Amino acid sequence: MDGQAPTGPAGFAGLLRDPRALLARAAPFAALALAWIAVRTPIAAQYPRTAALLFLWIAADSLTLPVVARARRQAGAPLWRPALAALAAAGAAGAIGLPQPIRAALWAMPVAIGAIAALVALHTGWSIARAVAVRRGGSGWTDVAAELMPRPLARLAAAELSLLRLALFRWNAAPDVPAGATAFAYHRHLAPMMSAMIALQVIEIGVTHLLLSHWSPMAALVLFGISDIALLYMIGLVKSLRLRPVLLLGDGALRVRAGILIDHGIPREAIVRVHGAVTRDVVKARDTLNAALLAWPNLIVELAAPMPAGPRRRPVRRIALRLDDAAAFLAAFPPPPADQAANSSAPTA
Repeated sequence: MDGQAPTGPAGFAGLLRDPRALLARAAPFAALALAWIAVRTPIAAQYPRTAALLFLWIAADSLTLPVVARARRQAGAPLWRPALAALAAAGAAGAIGLPQPIRAALWAMPVAIGAIAALVALHTGWSIARAVAVRRGGSGWTDVAAELMPRPLARLAAAELSLLRLALFRWNAAPDVPAGATAFAYHRHLAPMMSAMIALQVIEIGVTHLLLSHWSPMAALVLFGISDIALLYMIGLVKSLRLRPVLLLGDGALRVRAGILIDHGIPREAIVRVHGAVTRDVVKARDTLNAALLAWPNLIVELAAPMPAGPRRRPVRRIALRLDDAAAFLAAFPPPPADQAANSSAPTA
């Protein structure tokens, strides 16, 4: 199914600043929720056929109108593909998710079930054909999955699978260092603290499961599953600290990384200086990106202009780092160009 990323300034943050846009996004889900409640009322049980058809109508309208509106706002965007996907989803929701008496009445209408089956089959067949064509064209698996599901969901699934692969495998993998780049590690200061957190998490999982199992075995099982997933994420994060070091590229550009959490590329001309004068006020400033995570920074990268760091953060003017060998980084960091040095009165690294 085709899905579009949130439009407007800074995605979801932009929606929060625009109540009308947020209401437009929430209205279809509110309509579906009301329809879901309505088909579970006594009057719906008295007229199951009418209730089933009304639910299908509301679901089709609620899911189709927003995607059609978004497609019309985007030049060249195909209109029928998102509409087909929304209609297929509405039909599948009615055929599967309705209460048993309403669902039985729907299945007793061959025309309605035939239309739903045709929509689902047409959408599935077209999506599979598009996915095969995209894969043969050399695109990655994320683009292939985006032909079968909404693109944001495909990106989320790809990120989750990548993290699980990192947590379960790649134990002896070499760090990700492109040709011509110099790597600077930071994991020796962070890994011990995070490993201790993993050990505490394992103890907490065992104790919590033991205590909850005496009260509710089902609750203990659910929490045990959630805790296991969180443990895998923490293991993946700790491993990513070693595999994704900070990089100094051949042209003097800097790639600031903190495992899977931070990855920012900064061109050399955007950096005013790098120094070790680390103070609490500088590190805690709202326009400082603290890439040292749990450790105390030992380097500050001053930027020539604010760098956007996401919809929920203020622009970044400096980056705090904690490298295992800060002296080696300062020695390897290239001096600024002559014109930049002349315009800056601050000492450069």
